[in-house]
Amino acid sequence: MTATGDVGHAQTSPTRNNGATGLASLESARRRTFAIISHPDAGKTTLTEKFLLYAGAVAEAGAVKARGSRRRATSDWMAMEQERGISITSTVLQFSYRDHVVNLLDTPGHRDFSEDTYRVLAAADAAIMVLDVAKGIEAQTLKLFEVCRARSLPVLTFLNKCDRPGRHPLELLDEIEEQIGLRPTPVTWPVGDPGDFRGVIDRRSGEFVRFARTAHGATAAEEERVAAADAERAEGPAWRQAVEEVGLLDAVGARLDEASFLAGETSPLFVGSALTNFGVRHLLDAVIDVAPPPGPRADAAGEVRPIDAPFSGFVFKIQSNMDPAHRDHLAFVRVCSGRFERGMTVTHGPSGRPFSTKYATSVFGAERDTIDVAYPGDVLGLVNASDLRIGDTLYVDQAVAFPPIPTFAPELFATARPTDTGRHKQFRRGLDQLEQEGVVQVLYDPDGDRTPVLAAVGRMQFEVFSYRLAKEFGATVELYPTNHTVARRTDETTAAELRRTGSRVRILARRDGALLALFESPYWLARLESDHPDWCLEPVLEEMASSAS
Repeated sequence: MTATGDVGHAQTSPTRNNGATGLASLESARRRTFAIISHPDAGKTTLTEKFLLYAGAVAEAGAVKARGSRRRATSDWMAMEQERGISITSTVLQFSYRDHVVNLLDTPGHRDFSEDTYRVLAAADAAIMVLDVAKGIEAQTLKLFEVCRARSLPVLTFLNKCDRPGRHPLELLDEIEEQIGLRPTPVTWPVGDPGDFRGVIDRRSGEFVRFARTAHGATAAEEERVAAADAERAEGPAWRQAVEEVGLLDAVGARLDEASFLAGETSPLFVGSALTNFGVRHLLDAVIDVAPPPGPRADAAGEVRPIDAPFSGFVFKIQSNMDPAHRDHLAFVRVCSGRFERGMTVTHGPSGRPFSTKYATSVFGAERDTIDVAYPGDVLGLVNASDLRIGDTLYVDQAVAFPPIPTFAPELFATARPTDTGRHKQFRRGLDQLEQEGVVQVLYDPDGDRTPVLAAVGRMQFEVFSYRLAKEFGATVELYPTNHTVARRTDETTAAELRRTGSRVRILARRDGALLALFESPYWLARLESDHPDWCLEPVLEEMASSAS
């Protein structure tokens, strides 16, 4: 494993001139920082593993080469993920490919953790949307794409599982355009129907790339390129049908156009099978060739901070106990401008205090290496940075605050109590840590019982909370679900009025002092809003405040 610092360090000696003219621009041009989004079971984690395989970060899918030995260090590093076979937390996988530094931001595959995906997308410059060829657009895919649209992220599309029975690709193209308003522009096109997959036509060259399986998908697939005349003789009707479909795509102008892709109007589309490795190299090459490098970022006021401005970055994720032996605490920081050097002192935006970066690492799943130098697009891991919160900005010289990161409105609520009162301190410590990570939101009665009420988007967040509290903090917990299903932000005046309406509404507070009104029924809420239009009942989907709150 090669840390970003090693890449940068080989090209230039360390300096303390953080604003070295042009250096950040040159290095950022070699970076690609992207996320993979999909509906659960579409093949996101498999595709992530195969990117590592093709980049040489693994000798076989899942077996990572690091420090001369072979170890398991997949994107699903958490014990609960490995036990259940699902992705429930995001992480970063940094590797080199074609003389570029690639930062792959791996997102949770389970829909209950879409809020974590939202945070990760705030740090990405592009996204790959993975669709199961049998299922097409699903609710989770649509929801995540809306975030990409809101953040103006260019999107590449990968039609996965073409070796299995599924829907016709032309039907899927129509569905993509109709449901998400993104016009797909196929770069590769399948020969043979799903389930009878023969290979692809590379529309850039007109060649046929023959589909070949590998043993358990553990090694890179051989790519046999066949001239069109030979492909017609070998594949017969399947080839002729594919050529006819490519002609239809040509007729409607569905060709790769970089300008419209970067503008979020079109999506270069690739087809293949991540499980068998076919089509993976085409997609990874496209990340390098057409996905944008890091560019200047607008701050919260809309002012653009240039790439070569002094160092700046923001925290988009907090994760503790990735190394249980050391009970660590890691803040993930996306570098936005300038040159980062380990040991430099930066300013913590919300507090204005100096912050040391002595313990900075690169991140590769659960594995880490010390990082010396990083540039825009890179992701730093700051160890034991307990003062940092999601959304916080770090900078040198010129103060900057980047737009806050959105959070979701909670839909599920449960009271939490430790089963062993003798472990109350461990319970409180775990509660504070998991809230800081964004595993759950924690609410309290501001005027009475201080028993915490957990708020979540999905039910599995409660399961992860209970699991990690027991495994990492030694505190088992009992959860008692409430009957509330919807929350609204409110103020003191409206809260007083709501308390007088009876027990069907409950007023709770977050740590930042914001008041939330919890309702058992959206119909009761709608009635109150109709009867009292002057009351403060705002949707909770809001911009996540930094620790300055």
